[in-house]
Amino acid sequence: MSNSRALTKIQSIILIAIIVVVAVGGGVAYVFWREESQSETIKIGICADLDGFNGKKILQGAKLAAEQVNAEGGVLGRKIEIVAEDDDTETRANMEFATTTYSRLITVDGADFTISYWNALVYQEIASQHKKILFIINDSTDVFTQGVLDNYDKYKYNFRTGVGNNTAAVEGISDSISVCREYTGFNKVAFIYGSFMESLVSRIIERLNEYGFDVVISEPSTSFMSFSSAFAKAEDAGAEIIYPFLLFEGGGIQFVTEYYDRQSPTVLWGHIDLGSSNEFWEITGGKCHSITINGYPVVAGYPLTTKAIPTKEAYFARWDEEINNHAAAAYDTVRFILPDAIKRAGTIDTDAVIEALESTDIETSLCRRFVFTNSHDMMVGKEGPNRLSEDYFIVAMFQWQNGVQVPVCPKALKEEAGATYIFPDWPGPWDNIN
Repeated sequence: MSNSRALTKIQSIILIAIIVVVAVGGGVAYVFWREESQSETIKIGICADLDGFNGKKILQGAKLAAEQVNAEGGVLGRKIEIVAEDDDTETRANMEFATTTYSRLITVDGADFTISYWNALVYQEIASQHKKILFIINDSTDVFTQGVLDNYDKYKYNFRTGVGNNTAAVEGISDSISVCREYTGFNKVAFIYGSFMESLVSRIIERLNEYGFDVVISEPSTSFMSFSSAFAKAEDAGAEIIYPFLLFEGGGIQFVTEYYDRQSPTVLWGHIDLGSSNEFWEITGGKCHSITINGYPVVAGYPLTTKAIPTKEAYFARWDEEINNHAAAAYDTVRFILPDAIKRAGTIDTDAVIEALESTDIETSLCRRFVFTNSHDMMVGKEGPNRLSEDYFIVAMFQWQNGVQVPVCPKALKEEAGATYIFPDWPGPWDNIN
């Protein structure tokens, strides 16, 4: 009891001293006391479907990054603390629930900075209201970062750190298909995709028409359990290249299995969830041999940067599972991008950190040079005569060859790796190539 009273006296003396100094020094001591009384941690909030496949990966990537930063002493002498809320966005589209969840991340959990999987247009309004920086790592809608240009004061809190916007995607995909044409001589393309990708696919087709491609079929698949009808239509239309847009891991496995089993006389060049995971070869029993899918070098195990392989290995060691692109994006945001900006700003004050983020130019797991555009998008490298350097963010194309993924696009990456593009083992139009 006597110790408690003694402590109280000490606290009283300190408080009196603060009041005296404030009266004399114009408030300097109050500001100092207020700063020191803040939370000792920097809270980074994750809003995603934590029970979903990608939400779980995102949280794991963020936690690993925080552990590594903290092991190095934290940021400005403060540890990073990860707080998270489950918005169920992978399993249900309940915007009222998602809005409440993201708000709780800020108002109840006290997040200083926030990271979300998607729901960019919904969450940006809340982030703006609370003046909190929002990093989006998957939602590619152009409007999200266009707001930074149209109404900077309101939407300057928006940043994208895991994927390019849709305009960049159209350019990148169209350019990559042009590279496939260079390797194969093929010009007839078919798209197989989910209905929610229709708008993006339409924009890609417009660009391919400008490039002189013949898009022979483009229609959404009505089933992710069987693709026999989709393959039959593409083959009957004379397709030589099939570009799949399959964003569900089960559908991608089924798609590749059917492609191999029917020995489709086409080459696969596109997007398949799980396709760039090192587990995919085993999952498909090697039936993914010769397919080409877009992916992140850190996931495929290609040492694009000095941090790529260490990140991949650390993630596996920590969680006993493979990293994916969303986990890598969350990891990079917490491990490199945000700490770098805070250190250069010398504070976690939002406006100061925004200014620092806008001048970011660092190496991460995903990029040799991670740079933000003036709309707070990721600077994206591309193929073609007017391309930006592949040192910027790229979603490369990897081909499965005998259990290993080799980079085949951008061409500079293929040449750097000494890789060769190959065709399927069965008969096809490639037999007529001299």
